[in-house]
Amino acid sequence: MDGGVVSAGILYLHGFRASPASWKARLLADALAARGLSDRLFCPFLSSVPNEAIAQTEAIIAGHDGPLGVAGSSLGGFYATYLAEKYDLRAVLINPSVAAPISLEKYLGTQTNLYTHETFEFTTRHLAQLRALEAAQVTPSRYLLMVETGDEVLDYRQAVARYAGCRQIVLPGGDHSFTRFPEYVVQLIEFCGL
Repeated sequence: MDGGVVSAGILYLHGFRASPASWKARLLADALAARGLSDRLFCPFLSSVPNEAIAQTEAIIAGHDGPLGVAGSSLGGFYATYLAEKYDLRAVLINPSVAAPISLEKYLGTQTNLYTHETFEFTTRHLAQLRALEAAQVTPSRYLLMVETGDEVLDYRQAVARYAGCRQIVLPGGDHSFTRFPEYVVQLIEFCGL
């Protein structure tokens, strides 16, 4: 850049039935605040409708002046992959959903957000929208993958295989929430360019 201030940012995407109130989103916000970078985090409450969630994220990307990294947990990791490939962004994936249309099929019907307790309908139309968002390939240099082998929701081996060649942190034990996130939040921030 021409000597101007670079306003890098992080777009954090929560998972299915989650919200910006998730513990990882709050921990990331606290870590950025401790560095004086509170204004660099974008953490929208994503719509349960995939096309609407992507529209929300694309509006943030379009409106951000400066480099932006994206981080996503679970379904947020699936969305982050789509966005990273489409917009040439760096992405940190935390126990990501590799095949969201398949893994979320068992959640068809009425669902409850774990944080707001609001209900929503998850339909076959939403699965079709997710299928349309699957990235055909991944560019290894764009990604930092963080997975725990004890993930009880998603098979971590699928993510390790899908993101082969990418920088990977594979930790034994844990669960779907990625229990060791506090130890790796600084790596996430630095990988995203802050």
